[in-house]
Amino acid sequence: MKEVKAFIHRGRVVDVIHALADAGFRYLSVSDVKGLLTALSEQEQSYSIEMGERVTKQVKLLVFCEDDQAERAVQLIRLHARTGQSVAGWVYQSTVDRAWPIDGRVDND
Repeated sequence: MKEVKAFIHRGRVVDVIHALADAGFRYLSVSDVKGLLTALSEQEQSYSIEMGERVTKQVKLLVFCEDDQAERAVQLIRLHARTGQSVAGWVYQSTVDRAWPIDGRVDND
């Protein structure tokens, strides 16, 4: 199993999620985060006391999929997260060793 993690501009996340869902990806998670991507507008920026500088409001997208689907997930994210900037975010891929459903059963596994 693979984890595909992307940091993208908030304004692109809807298109990315729709493209992934249309391609059959169902294990998605979206979180609002702050980072150092170049902002597209003043509305994307704020001052972070924790970081001591201006930051950009971004989205962290997580996609979990089978190994043979990971490349397609990366392609869709890179295509639909484009903003016209030379770097509009980053996509990372990692291997997930194991995954368990949370199903209410009690077992020793």
